[in-house]
Amino acid sequence: MTAVQWEILCRCARGEVLPHVPVALIVDSPWIPGYLGLSTLDYLFAPDVWLDANLRVIREFPDLIFLPGCWAEIGMGAEPSAFGCKTLFYPDKTPQVLPLAETWEALPELAEPNPETDGFLPYLLTLYRRARPKLAEAGHDVRMVAARGPLTLATHLVGVSEFLMGIKTDPEKAHRLLQTLSRFIIHWLEAQAAAAGPAVQGIMVLDDITGFLSPRDFQTFALPYLQQIFRAFPEALKIFHNDTNNVVPYPFLREIPVDIFNFTHLQPLNRVRELCGPDICLMGNIPPLDVLAQGAPEQVAQAVAAARASLPDPRRWLLSAGGGVSPGTPGANLQALAQAAARL
Repeated sequence: MTAVQWEILCRCARGEVLPHVPVALIVDSPWIPGYLGLSTLDYLFAPDVWLDANLRVIREFPDLIFLPGCWAEIGMGAEPSAFGCKTLFYPDKTPQVLPLAETWEALPELAEPNPETDGFLPYLLTLYRRARPKLAEAGHDVRMVAARGPLTLATHLVGVSEFLMGIKTDPEKAHRLLQTLSRFIIHWLEAQAAAAGPAVQGIMVLDDITGFLSPRDFQTFALPYLQQIFRAFPEALKIFHNDTNNVVPYPFLREIPVDIFNFTHLQPLNRVRELCGPDICLMGNIPPLDVLAQGAPEQVAQAVAAARASLPDPRRWLLSAGGGVSPGTPGANLQALAQAAARL
């Protein structure tokens, strides 16, 4: 990300009036290798391929802000690998993470991993360290680091249904697990920031499982741990991703606190604004599959116009997909998104 793009992102989050609505998209291994015709294995494990691929899409789409930007990741597998989860790899799709335990009862008490030694984390830290000089030569820096949130990480360890049952059958064990995972996520984000360099000024946490909870369970099992993580970085720009179709987390975002919220396209912008309040920068909400991946450029432009019409005040709005960029999304549709934003 360039310094200019970072400033645009920060100004939008602060609610400043900008010449046009910025476009920001979450892009990573589900989209980049397929778009460029690369093997997913090469993208994930050949550092020169990873760096070249990220620079290629940055150059091809200079009007788009890609988040978190040059993301060193293993699909969903980075954080689970540090706890010992087995990961299956394929040349043409993202990795598959196998749970550490098949049942909640079988999940052991876990110690916090060390990001410098455990799982794929040392490799990813090395990737950031080695990329820094070449990114700088190209006029870019890593300005944001990312991690899966504690509830999503818990479901990778034991499965979604088992975890959700576990918070009901053994809440004390659930709290111990979430406390360990939250401490680990803080240290993992800190390690990434140290490896990626002094330009890092933002964090992104992705946790769809927070959208699986009732209001009471969200306040009990999600809110305090999200607060622990986000409040550990008081000076950072904070992005939260949750694209499940459940509005329970929305009113609590300022309490966490969150600066930018990426949510589902199934919720209209005006309702999300009403639920989140005026101080959250909304990042959405063009349908990522039906429109961006499978639609025509004309449909993208129509969706952008409809989104703008639904939001009376365009301040604190980043035009984006209602989630990450889906595999198979054509470049023409991303260009159409940028062109439509420039007309707003």
